[in-house]
Amino acid sequence: MRVIGLCRFSYPAIGGFKRMHDTVEEREAYLYAPERMDLRFRHFEALTLPSIAAQKDKRFTFLVVTGERMPKRYRDRLNDICASVPEVKLVTAPPAKHRTAMQNVIKAELGEDQTESLQFRLDDDDAVGTNFIRGIRRTARLVWKLRADWQNLVIEYSSGYSIKLTPDGILAKDMQGQFLACGLAVLFRPQDKKTVMNFAHHKLHHSMPTIIDPTTPMYLRAVHDDNDSRARGKDTGLKPLTDEDRAFFKARFNVDEKAVQAAFSSLSALRDKV
Repeated sequence: MRVIGLCRFSYPAIGGFKRMHDTVEEREAYLYAPERMDLRFRHFEALTLPSIAAQKDKRFTFLVVTGERMPKRYRDRLNDICASVPEVKLVTAPPAKHRTAMQNVIKAELGEDQTESLQFRLDDDDAVGTNFIRGIRRTARLVWKLRADWQNLVIEYSSGYSIKLTPDGILAKDMQGQFLACGLAVLFRPQDKKTVMNFAHHKLHHSMPTIIDPTTPMYLRAVHDDNDSRARGKDTGLKPLTDEDRAFFKARFNVDEKAVQAAFSSLSALRDKV
């Protein structure tokens, strides 16, 4: 069984965003604006990449998809940070319809597609638990009799945290999500024409059997001013981490509050100069 994850990193899709633009050029100008890119890189480097790098089960591929016309300084930075994680594969793609483009990326990675695959998606400002890959593999294996006649299966961890990264550290609150993009995976049979990116994640349970673990915290979902999702601006109730929280975040997600403080203090200082 293969496990494949996908992360869009400022890919200029046609559609796929709640913020709309009339042309690809306008979308690229928005995506590659310096202040926005600084924010995306700092979240990716503090949350997404550490959680992927520390997976306890290394048998997976994490596709990071970006546009062909990303400015060189950002492409070089992305290459450098991704090169340190063997499971990460950087993919460039021309502008295209969102779901079709991402489907093509995943199908290309599957190749001849001769075995089952577990597929998941993760935004570039979120994180998953370091036992996420191990957990979805284990669940798929344990329920093989139950799913014998099912074309697909959703495995969801609904428990996690909403967080905000600041110069002072991490603000957080626990949450129960309903079919968020983070914290779930979909099992596909060989030769299935569709991929996890062909479905609206919040409607997966409308068409597929689903197994939900509501008790194991498995994701960090960041809120900030550049959120494209409904998470944008939902930072009420967030509180500073306790010492116990800091240790838990490091152990569970490989997210280090000191690294967050350093990254976002420098970002704040940079903005003050502008």
